[in-house]
Amino acid sequence: MCLKKINQIVRSIFLLSLFGISLCSFQAQAQTGKVVNGVLRDSTGLSVIAASVKLMSPQDTLQVSSDVDGKFSFKNVKASSFNLLITSLGFRPFNRSFSFNGQHSLDLPPLVMSFESKLLEVVNVTGGTLVTMKEDTVEYNAKDYRVRPNAMTEELIKKLDGVEVDKDGNVQAQGESVTRVRINGKDFFGGDVKTATKNLPADIIEKIQIVDDYGDQANLTGNRTGEPEKILNITIAEENNNGNFGQFGAGMGTKPAGDNGYRYQLGGMYNSFTGSRQFSVLVNANNNNNQAFDFNARGSGARRMPGGGGRRMGGGFGGPGGFGGGSNGLTDSYSAGFNYRKDFNDKWTTYGNYSYNHSDNNVISANSIQDFFLDTTILRNTNATSNAISNNHRFDWNVEYKPNDKLFIKLSPTFSIGNNNTGSYEFTYQSINDTLSNKIENINHDKSFTPNYGGSGLLNYKINDRGRNIFFNFSLNSARTEQDLDRIINNITFSRDLDSAAIYQRQLVDLNNNGFNGGTSVSYIEPLTDKSNLEFSYDFNFATYDNDRQANSMDVEGNSIPNPSLSNFYAYTFSTHRAGVTYRYRTDKFVYQLGATVLPTRLTGHTTLAGQDLSFGRNGFYFVPVARFEYKASRTRSLNVEYRGNASEPTFSQLQPITDVSNPNFPTTGNPNLAAEFNHTLNLRYRNFDFKSGNIFFAVLNANVIEDKITTNRITTMDDSLGVVQETRYLNTGGNYNARGFYHYAKPFNNRKYVVSLRGSANFNNNISYANSVENEAKNWVLNQGLNVQINPKDWLEIRPGIDFTYNTTKNSLQNRSNQNITTWAASMYGNIYITPTLLWNFDVAKTSNNGYEGNVQANPLIINTFIEKQFFKNKNGMLRLQAFDLLNEQVSISRSVTENRISDSRTNRLARYFMLSFTYRFQKFAGRTGAMPDDNGPGRWERGGRSMSGPGGRPGGF
Repeated sequence: MCLKKINQIVRSIFLLSLFGISLCSFQAQAQTGKVVNGVLRDSTGLSVIAASVKLMSPQDTLQVSSDVDGKFSFKNVKASSFNLLITSLGFRPFNRSFSFNGQHSLDLPPLVMSFESKLLEVVNVTGGTLVTMKEDTVEYNAKDYRVRPNAMTEELIKKLDGVEVDKDGNVQAQGESVTRVRINGKDFFGGDVKTATKNLPADIIEKIQIVDDYGDQANLTGNRTGEPEKILNITIAEENNNGNFGQFGAGMGTKPAGDNGYRYQLGGMYNSFTGSRQFSVLVNANNNNNQAFDFNARGSGARRMPGGGGRRMGGGFGGPGGFGGGSNGLTDSYSAGFNYRKDFNDKWTTYGNYSYNHSDNNVISANSIQDFFLDTTILRNTNATSNAISNNHRFDWNVEYKPNDKLFIKLSPTFSIGNNNTGSYEFTYQSINDTLSNKIENINHDKSFTPNYGGSGLLNYKINDRGRNIFFNFSLNSARTEQDLDRIINNITFSRDLDSAAIYQRQLVDLNNNGFNGGTSVSYIEPLTDKSNLEFSYDFNFATYDNDRQANSMDVEGNSIPNPSLSNFYAYTFSTHRAGVTYRYRTDKFVYQLGATVLPTRLTGHTTLAGQDLSFGRNGFYFVPVARFEYKASRTRSLNVEYRGNASEPTFSQLQPITDVSNPNFPTTGNPNLAAEFNHTLNLRYRNFDFKSGNIFFAVLNANVIEDKITTNRITTMDDSLGVVQETRYLNTGGNYNARGFYHYAKPFNNRKYVVSLRGSANFNNNISYANSVENEAKNWVLNQGLNVQINPKDWLEIRPGIDFTYNTTKNSLQNRSNQNITTWAASMYGNIYITPTLLWNFDVAKTSNNGYEGNVQANPLIINTFIEKQFFKNKNGMLRLQAFDLLNEQVSISRSVTENRISDSRTNRLARYFMLSFTYRFQKFAGRTGAMPDDNGPGRWERGGRSMSGPGGRPGGF
């Protein structure tokens, strides 16, 4: 045994020695080997990433991949000459021989690879996800995201890196709100985001694009100006563009706490796509806060000024994927609408939509408003109830004509009608430095009729192939409001010895407001070289308003008496001329843009208020610079820096030097000497997709400095009969600025079975205002940090834990007691578990802990939503669901806003606990295949789609 052990030791020493000699020999050989360095470029000069580079010779066979900058390197090359074979998806193979020519190190000149197809002039970023960058577009391949069957588009969007969907279904991408949705490049239901995301099945989608859209002019000419609008473009897979698909369903539920009605939902959506034609119809009826359309904002048609602008966002059928309570109050809703698109040929395209919505909304709210003065704090605690019944119609249409590659024409008529009937009751306790001063009862009844119609159009003509171009557009819009207002104010005033006096006031107001606005613009682009051009632009806009407010006062005996002090008539016209020139220079890696605009303005008006007549006019002249810089470090890294200047005129109501006392406790007086605001804006955007690891990083920084900001001066006085009176006046101030930063970082593991996401934001506002003519500087910070993890190790299991922290702090210079902090912790847990291949259990839990709100607003809800769903039929296209919403009955909405020397806290009711049983049937029939969903191949197998639940407090499930 001893001899055997010695023999083993000797043998081990011999092997180690042999290994050491071999290693030394290898190192000596490596030190004498040759080195090859190179870099890959495409025909545009950008780096080619992750290409396979193979070096071959009689003595060598070596292979590496190009890095994120397109670089590659070989060491220890033995031969004096060699051959390189380079391959990469989307490029023609590269094969060439090279020689050292006696050198030890060879630095090759940039190797240019040719595109195999124009359609592949992008880079596919893999490593657990597939992302594509094209100019201002980030594109996601839907098939690379595993989610459960029967999913809606919203569920898929929640899995996209850098994209978030909040509990109400609103979409944010790269820290900015998505304001419009398109299907195959055209607006869908007028751009309503939720209408598409909650009603289109995810399994028909091929790609989802997040687009920084600079308007029709930029899309046609390539010259981008102003602030982009975030657009969500959904590309339907080609095989799903020829067939019929949709869903219908119904559900019945219990009564929520404090409500007498049983919950119900009924609706459906039908889509017919036949290649060149698309037709969709949507119907919906429910009383669980799910509105199919949102009529609060209006689309702009073809004419869109630089800087973008918001679009309306809607809801929809929803599918069996969410819950309810996403909007404030309790809402009954009935909706119907259709969307149509037809490509007649390569020249003619038409598309548009009609939508109708009836809603009945009841809201209970509590508000706490604090106004801070030098030695005084005024606190108003208000409890309010309101009911709003509305009927809205909306029609948008577009016709596009492109007879050849040079000419493009677009016309866009629009029309809408609104009928609204609103009643509200408010009761306010007002105190000064913690001493009760007023009790104010406010009762309002408001009826309004608002017809609006208009149209816009554009023409673009490419004069030659070098880039010489002329662009023209116009718009005309008419808006009218007819309103009847019945307002009762009952003010009880307390003196210091708590004696009280009451003032009763009832106003009957007839309001007629007519507006007509429009404009036209023309742009001419002259190419200087193949990389640069000059753009000359002219823009004219006008707006005319005619406002007639006739008020009567009614005494306690019911007598109606004309009240000139509450009546107001004014008419004014505001017009602007904008002339500018912009120089642009573009290379493969850089884009430079420098420009300037002159902006003369003219305002004329006449007003009559409280027996006073006044006519005046004012002229303005502004110089507005523009600068833009883009740098493409590689095909996956880009930096965008932009500076803009913009002038904003005061409104007519801010200018008229007459006191409006329609609310006697809060009168308003204009200032005819106001100057226009001038806003300096700096935007930075950085994007980096790491090809090898799949990591994704977005960062955005926005900063604004506002010269001559129009702000308020709140003058507080004591009236023997009214009590505390706060008069609002206007003036220009300096020292106003704000900044906002946002980042999102995502890292996938194990082929996206696990994805860790970090996101954060910082917002700072420095507001200058005046209280009793004393300056107040309010510094407001809002800091947020979030962590989310996607855990999807098996097809039958998905869990998403997350946590967010928000810190909101405000400091006012007037007094220390106004300095307030709010902290919020929000933890959530979402999960999908397939108990059997056709039995799904879903849960969505969120706990929010708030600290710092006023007592009548403070809330720390724990929201628990869950459902169990049984899927029927071969393709799982029938779904019977039993769901429970807000099990602990703690649903509520709270918020804080900070403006000047005012802090407002608000608490509003939302849809409370209920249970519902619902059935949904989905159908799909496309050319070559039939069925609702692809058949399963195993227990709980997930197909394309996305997450169903919209988060605690989200919108209702089912329809």
